[in-house]
Amino acid sequence: MNSPVTSATLRARSEGHAARLPPLLARAEQLAGAVLLGDHGRRRSGMGDDFWQYRPAQVGDSRRMIDHRRSAMGDQQFVREREWQIAQSVMLWCDQGASMRFTSNDDLPTKIDRARVLTLSLAILLNRAGERVGLTGTRLPPRRGNAQITQLAEMLSEDQETEYSPPEHRAMIPNAAAMFASDFLGDIAPVKLALTKAADRGVRGVLLQILDPSEEAFPFHGRTIFESVGGMVRHETLKANDLRDRYLTRLAERKADLQRLCTRTGWQYGLHHTEKSAQTGLLWLYQAMNGGARI
Repeated sequence: MNSPVTSATLRARSEGHAARLPPLLARAEQLAGAVLLGDHGRRRSGMGDDFWQYRPAQVGDSRRMIDHRRSAMGDQQFVREREWQIAQSVMLWCDQGASMRFTSNDDLPTKIDRARVLTLSLAILLNRAGERVGLTGTRLPPRRGNAQITQLAEMLSEDQETEYSPPEHRAMIPNAAAMFASDFLGDIAPVKLALTKAADRGVRGVLLQILDPSEEAFPFHGRTIFESVGGMVRHETLKANDLRDRYLTRLAERKADLQRLCTRTGWQYGLHHTEKSAQTGLLWLYQAMNGGARI
């Protein structure tokens, strides 16, 4: 039977939750500020009022598009392109299940810590570039503004008790962009469902798999007790090294399944290890959201 929630208990929980929020937001702001985006960020050419760039005239360009002043400076005709003013909606999903709270070394961040920082930092960059950001599902629809970032930080600070958290696939906004961050070591069926639903609505995005280095190397020998962070799975073996080849084979198969799924749905797959710098991960992630990064 669950014990009643007293005002003191609720206050303690609230204070503990609030204590986590400022450091996460501060670290994300610092990380976002460390990534150089150039002069244009995510701005794109299209229908708008602000100057974007000059480009050489091409077959099919109308004469009204020619910038005669720039063209008069040389022998080639140039078109004056304007900046695209239409903000895009970007939906984010960060796995907050128990499996993400794993780290093999106290000197390394947990997977969820890295996932939260990368997700929130990406949201900050996108917000600064004029995009609408929010969470998948219905809890936090994409919006612009600093208040949205603060609310996003609050929701990303929540923990879920389930071992593996399935990605949210409801309320996908047609033709939006998305980013999913997880270790993707649980049941792959919900991932397939989410990306299939997204693709059906024209949503394209990035799937970022975050792993601890020990999950890649399997550095275990002799008698070993494997226990999940949530305590739902426990396995003891006397010869852990005998499991290594089978484990690595299954991990490789999972990565290949995720890559095939992304290829089939028009998404991009990325892999990030927690011993790598968060700045490297964020730079790749931001470029991937622009369609310019490759693994």
